[in-house]
Amino acid sequence: MEMVRHRGSVVLIPQPSAASVILIRQFRYAIDRWIWELPAGSLEKGEAPARAARRECEEEIGWTPRRLRRVGHFYPTPGFCDEAMTFYVCTDLVRPGSPVAKDIDEMITPRTFTLAQAWRLVDRHEIIDMKTVLGLVLCGRQRGARPARVGRVVRR
Repeated sequence: MEMVRHRGSVVLIPQPSAASVILIRQFRYAIDRWIWELPAGSLEKGEAPARAARRECEEEIGWTPRRLRRVGHFYPTPGFCDEAMTFYVCTDLVRPGSPVAKDIDEMITPRTFTLAQAWRLVDRHEIIDMKTVLGLVLCGRQRGARPARVGRVVRR
């Protein structure tokens, strides 16, 4: 049996307000297309998830969260990989004191959406990765709301 070993990763749910979220648009070579998704990144060797969440938030959207709230810890592909994703809601966002270096292989564009707009991106298949859909569900759950609709139902 083949297994992929992974240090783990963090998924960020940056919220400038309770009704909005910052998503990033990025090209994903594995699927050969641009998609909107939540910022995320792998842990560095020995790095605590909360530290990684702050670092990734600065690198990918240019904001530092003063508050982090852990809202979940999940295994996205336990059939072949031991990667664990820790989800954080990031609030009280401020600009860092100095410019943050981005990874040179990433072409990322951040944008703020209302939560309703983000769910419309799911419906239009512009958000197609599971970590982002789960992050939006967790975000709504924290506010006591549930999405009206997730994706399209196909009957056969």
